[in-house]
Amino acid sequence: MIRPSATLLLLLPAVAGAQVNVETVLDQVRSGVKPEEAMAYMRQTYSTDRWYTSPKFQETAEYLKQAMIAAGLQNVEILSAPADGVTQVGYWTEPLAWDVKQARLELIGNVPSEFRVLADFEKVPTSLGMWSGSTPPGGVTAEIVEWNEHGDMRGKLVLTKQNPANIKSLLVKKGVLGAINTFTENPGLKDGRQWVNAWGDNGWAFTKASTPLLCFSITPRQSEFVRKLLAEGRTVRAHALVDAHYYSGKYPYVTGVIPGSGSDEEVLTLGHSSEQGAQDNATGVAAQLESLATLNRLIAAGKLERPRRTIRILLMGEMYGSMHYISTHAERMRRTVAAMTVDTPAAPYDLAGTEYTFYMNPYIAKSYADAFVLHVAELYFPKVSRPWHWHEYMTGTDTYLGEPMIGVPTVWPYSGTGVVSHHNSEDTPDKVDSRSLRDLAIVNATYLYTLASAGERDLLWLAELAANRGNEQILNAAAPFIDQALHAKSGQELSRLLANGIEKINYFVDREKQSVLSVSRLDPSNGAAHPGLLSLAEGLAAYGSSQAVRLQEAANQRASQIGAPQPVEPHADADPQLAEAARITVKRKRFGSITLDDLSPDDREGYPSGAWDYTVTAALYWCDGHRNLADVIRLTRLELGADKFDFVGYFKFLERRGYVGFVTNGR
Repeated sequence: MIRPSATLLLLLPAVAGAQVNVETVLDQVRSGVKPEEAMAYMRQTYSTDRWYTSPKFQETAEYLKQAMIAAGLQNVEILSAPADGVTQVGYWTEPLAWDVKQARLELIGNVPSEFRVLADFEKVPTSLGMWSGSTPPGGVTAEIVEWNEHGDMRGKLVLTKQNPANIKSLLVKKGVLGAINTFTENPGLKDGRQWVNAWGDNGWAFTKASTPLLCFSITPRQSEFVRKLLAEGRTVRAHALVDAHYYSGKYPYVTGVIPGSGSDEEVLTLGHSSEQGAQDNATGVAAQLESLATLNRLIAAGKLERPRRTIRILLMGEMYGSMHYISTHAERMRRTVAAMTVDTPAAPYDLAGTEYTFYMNPYIAKSYADAFVLHVAELYFPKVSRPWHWHEYMTGTDTYLGEPMIGVPTVWPYSGTGVVSHHNSEDTPDKVDSRSLRDLAIVNATYLYTLASAGERDLLWLAELAANRGNEQILNAAAPFIDQALHAKSGQELSRLLANGIEKINYFVDREKQSVLSVSRLDPSNGAAHPGLLSLAEGLAAYGSSQAVRLQEAANQRASQIGAPQPVEPHADADPQLAEAARITVKRKRFGSITLDDLSPDDREGYPSGAWDYTVTAALYWCDGHRNLADVIRLTRLELGADKFDFVGYFKFLERRGYVGFVTNGR
């Protein structure tokens, strides 16, 4: 990764006359953070969330409220989304509340004692899939068979080699009694159970339209034993007893603040509770609690001034909690200038793949926050001899706040676990490294406090960070096309490369100019007209032009070598989708992605859910009710690369189903 000159970056605050010195903040936070308290937050959160029932989520929320109050946060409150299986926020349907008293799956017949009990919720909660249905009071006895979409599965317990949540609608169609999950992300964890945390017929959450089916999860060691019995031709039967029930309840979330010194604006840190693992995501919860506790101690001791803006923490159920908070606090979100999502392990230093990677905003929402969080990482991680990385935007958690209908630039630090224990019963507190948890709290606190304190005198410094990164991005966009041009085989190939390369360079110039100008959000009274910001934006445009000239010269040089006409004229391949797309303008109706969780897979006409598919979500984010669909397709491809996806068909499908509106032929 090409990074800005460290020397230049360290000089910039002084040159710009900034009131915030990020290195001073970082040093104060490092000296004040208490990793042992973060570990205590993590263990306590894990102790209740590991059961992943609605009453236990409420217990976690009560604990988090008290922890925030004890840390000195103000305006601490427990809020909630309706856990009724009906309410939609955006296009996400809130799940039903669910509780479990007991659950057990026991083999019948002559089997070794170590394999008799396949699942016992009271001993290992992940033995039972989340939102599993219930049995009659005395339980049921059924045959266990291997899942076969073409066989007679009625009334049977089926072994699934993939996560059964992925085929829930098929299981319902085949009339199975329930699923026994044997899939795991890490078969090497012989006694670990993969957590099945989705059980809706049409998507993630179990809603009122979903079908109650039993769902167990067994270990790789148990799976091998049961399959051995089946391979021997034996009939395998089991007794299942599940005492669980669905109900209309509450999905709690907790928020509190470090008040600012006068501004009504906020900076937000958010991350989800309500998951079974220590790494995912009790560590994220703990890091955020400790980062705000640290800042509050430093402010109380006079080591840091009170920031201009309020710093808010939001701990909630993933997606369903954050979306409800955003929808019910629209005015507050308009006053939120930046955010960090913390959904990540804090894994051991001595395992490969556990270093932090910082995920950026989507290209529609390019922001100074991207460059700034990388600057914090650049300053901090060398101090602890830890590598780090960055990555383009990715779905998968509460990172969507930058999308235009919300408009809060949001970054996301993420680490691997080394030995993969994601969504597994082996994700336990002993796998958490207090050093990684410390790192996460320090970066989070430094990011939040600096941006909460930044004012008009900091605009140019932050814009310079964005401009430095912008020049790198423009160069990296141009370089592959220059290289390919110098190896082109024909004039036609050169024309295509020149057209595509110039378009890519112009695209990055536009995106990086937005990144620089986005700094004006920190001083809306006069920031947009700040001459320094405008000058930096013009500099990016000039740099982009210079890269386009390099590409043209490379194309001309190669043309002379292969006897092709000069100068090379740009010419892109025609795309039949674009002519029709140019006559369509898409109007969004709600914020966030379109999950299709109110449609069965059979009614989706082959199009993907937008819950996690970023191709369709990126295109949706580019739809602003003004640019036509041809431009949306072009911008999406420039962001993600060439894609043969049928965008026109997809948006027509959404329009027919009422998810979006069309403005056609200029109307």
